[in-house]
Formats: sequence, structure tokens, C-alpha cells
Amino acid sequence: MRWTILLLTAAAFPAQAAQPVTGTWLTDTKDGLIEIGQCGSRLCGRLAKTLVPVKGPGTDINNPDARLRSRPIVGLPILTGFVDDGALWRGTAYDPKNGKSYRSTLQRTGPNTLKLTGCVAIFCRSVTWTRAK
Repeated sequence: MRWTILLLTAAAFPAQAAQPVTGTWLTDTKDGLIEIGQCGSRLCGRLAKTLVPVKGPGTDINNPDARLRSRPIVGLPILTGFVDDGALWRGTAYDPKNGKSYRSTLQRTGPNTLKLTGCVAIFCRSVTWTRAK
């Protein structure tokens, strides 16, 4: 009897979905706009616009894969494979400044703020992006 009540209670309160993160976001350093949208069944984000002059050739020169170093910075995939995991989104973030990818989460922290956390092993760093106007 107890299990039946517990199961019925659990079914009445479905798992919380992560708040939507789609749209255009200004990076924490205010040097670019990231556009987040659907990519198949997952979310992805690309660098839609740079807001400061790009140093060098304007390509993904720090990418560890030499074949990808000629990709233009504008349009570059920054967020890939993000899926709803309850209170947040999980996926991978790429930093073209150092050519590294990080296991990452996205979480809305307010109506116009988005926290991006990237981790390597147990070391994590978070930044806050704001919704572009």
C-alpha cells in the first residue's frame, strides 16, 4: 500500500524541466554574441557576431585539429549537444581562445542571465552571460 501511494505521488509531480536557454546571449567579456537554438533533438550555440576586432586571421587558429584551424570565428560552434537534465542543460562548450572543449552546463539564473559552467576533471569555472537586446 505504501509503495502504491509513493508511486502515485511521484507520478503527480513530474521531473522539473530546465528553463529555456534559446536566444542570443552576450558573453561575460562582452566580446561576442552567442546564438543558442535547436540542432536536431539537442541545443547548440554558435558565435553569431564578434563585438571587438578579431586578432589574427579571424579563424579557429587554436583548434588542436589542424584541419579545423581555417574555420571562420564567426559562425563557429561554441556549444554542442546540450540536453535538458532537469534544472539545467548538459553538453560541451568550446573556447576558441585556447582551443579546448569542456564538459559544461547551462542554467538560467534570472530572466536575462545565463550561467555557463565548464569543467575539466574536478576543476570548474563559471561565467554569466546576459540576454542580448
